[in-house]
Amino acid sequence: MYFEDEPAPGENLPILPGHVSPGRFERVLRSGVFAVTAEIAPPDSADPHDVYERVKVFDGCVDAINATDGSGANCHMSSVGMCSLLTRCGYSMVMQISGRDRNRIAIQGDVLGASAMGVSNVLCLTGDGVQSGDQPGAKPVFDLDCMSMLSMIRTMRDEARFLSGRKLSHPPEVFLGAAANPFAPPLDFRPLRLAKKVAAGAQFVQTQYCFDIDMLREYMKRVCDMGIHEEVYILPGVGPLASARSANWIRTNVAGVHIPDDIIKRLEGAEDQTAEGVQICIDMIQQIQEIEGLHGVHIMAYRQEDRVPEIVQKTGILADRKPWQPDWSTLAAQAPGPGSAARKRSVASH
Repeated sequence: MYFEDEPAPGENLPILPGHVSPGRFERVLRSGVFAVTAEIAPPDSADPHDVYERVKVFDGCVDAINATDGSGANCHMSSVGMCSLLTRCGYSMVMQISGRDRNRIAIQGDVLGASAMGVSNVLCLTGDGVQSGDQPGAKPVFDLDCMSMLSMIRTMRDEARFLSGRKLSHPPEVFLGAAANPFAPPLDFRPLRLAKKVAAGAQFVQTQYCFDIDMLREYMKRVCDMGIHEEVYILPGVGPLASARSANWIRTNVAGVHIPDDIIKRLEGAEDQTAEGVQICIDMIQQIQEIEGLHGVHIMAYRQEDRVPEIVQKTGILADRKPWQPDWSTLAAQAPGPGSAARKRSVASH
């Protein structure tokens, strides 16, 4: 979505009345359109070119992009590093922060640094346990959970002070988010937990993968009955399944992901299971659009990021609008990071 006061890449929009950030993502949500976000897989690399190559697949089809923070307790390029690179190119980034790896001192410093670099959206997560990753001997921190982290950053933003009480000369201008899982038992507790996150400061919420529309409807009915949908922007998580085998693995091994038997059977009966997984995602999004209280979708296409434009186009969720995308021909010469003229020519060629 383009705005009349659209800035040059790397420059922020002015903060509108009633808004807390200069970010495009907050503007899109508050405008009332159905928003689309996606996740970028961070590289196992220190080369910024690897980040630029990964993000271009989302150009023109998403409103904001999440940079994951040690997802699954596995190490990759940091979320703050990726957000730094891509906000300078003009992308609307969602920086994820996991309480697993940092204490309150480090988190507050990262939030200030990210805001100084133009990051306008922060998603607070408690984080997966280190035992689920490839370095189970790492020492977990968990100084703060997601709700205490939300409250702390909201205090920094709204009261211009650290958790210690020390004043900030300029507060971080960030739109705060959290994750939710409508499908994890006990189901009756899930709307109540969402309410607690909203009370702590969450302004937008992205959920765990949704493969059961009936369960999502029941969850949203309770959310709407409680009036929570009027206080927070909710974007259910969706994504294409690669095969029946991978779907079975996910529902057995990934905590909180519920995949009904009929989805598995549909995949098993398909001639091309990967294509069917994409179609299931499309069908899910079209049904999600009809559910009261939802404000968009969060597409998590792990190792299938190139299918995101197809999914967005076939669902028609953008209607007649086109999300902002950078002009790489003009960005090539100023793309941040080390590299030769040949690399910059490579960036410009895409």
